Amino acid sequence: MANVLENILTTASALKKNVVLPEGEDARVVKAASLCAKEGLAKITLLGDPEQIAKANPDVDLTGVDVINPVTYEKTVEYATILFKAREGKINKKTGAPEYADVDAAIASILKDYTMYAALMLKAGDVDGLVSGACHSTANTLRPGLQVIKTAPGINTVSSCFVMVAPEGENKYNPDGVAVFGDCAINIEPDAQQIADIAISSAETARKIAGIQPRVAMLSFSTKGSGNDDKFFQTVPKMQKATALAKEQAPDLIVDGEFQFDAAVAPEVGKLKAPDSKVAGNANVFIFPNINAGNIGYKIAQRFGGYMALGPICQGFAKPINDLSRGCSVEDIKAVVAITALQAQ
Repeated sequence: MANVLENILTTASALKKNVVLPEGEDARVVKAASLCAKEGLAKITLLGDPEQIAKANPDVDLTGVDVINPVTYEKTVEYATILFKAREGKINKKTGAPEYADVDAAIASILKDYTMYAALMLKAGDVDGLVSGACHSTANTLRPGLQVIKTAPGINTVSSCFVMVAPEGENKYNPDGVAVFGDCAINIEPDAQQIADIAISSAETARKIAGIQPRVAMLSFSTKGSGNDDKFFQTVPKMQKATALAKEQAPDLIVDGEFQFDAAVAPEVGKLKAPDSKVAGNANVFIFPNINAGNIGYKIAQRFGGYMALGPICQGFAKPINDLSRGCSVEDIKAVVAITALQAQ
């Protein structure tokens, strides 16, 4: 386990990416910012009032951290202008009025929402990635990304995945020692096109973060039509269609399905059920039909199998944005900063 995480941290350090942390009011974030700078993990931009942060964290050395106070920063008007233009014409559903009447209204808004402020820094190219969520909801972290960063070219779905790191010791069903599970945290009941997007994004995460060449299995309770739920939930045809769409959108991607999990990972089962497949019995990226299956699956691997679950890692954005758990530790924040730096490659 340690080797995979150590490789992530080492690779991130070499990239020297600039990651913005908008939650300067949280002591864990401030401590993580200090350690990231001290250890050379990434360049860190921390948002908040420098005097208040120093007063609240007297024992934390922020040497090397770029602490920006949005209230006084010279680019605040520029960022607000970006937001105003990006959302011009959008109507607030609750009030029926424009979201931002003018640039001044946008300024007032971003000075109350530093996550949006950070997203605008990312949009402007002044930072390479954004990590938030230590003291804000997932919705508060992802909404600015959806509104101003948007999705990557060819991808219309923001999703999540976990990088699953195997416990020490050889595992004949996972010789890589690492796998990717998606989507386990964001999309509740994705349709076929969304699942295709999740597969393509998860493969990219496998390359950049897990350091493996992806072999993507579309999972189901059925293998190559062995099961059928057409009259009920239609998950089997959904996964079949998603597989076809993923192959069409990413012709170089090694992806196949639909597979039961054993057919995806066990060579003896894969050879029996899908002898002509390049994925069957050899998969290392696993795409679930819905959040129920994904969330249950990764937690079974974590608790019964002893896997370390790194994530959820957000994917599909045009630029890297990641959401922290509100129960995160300083070490968790450091890991997510490193992952975000790798996504910015």
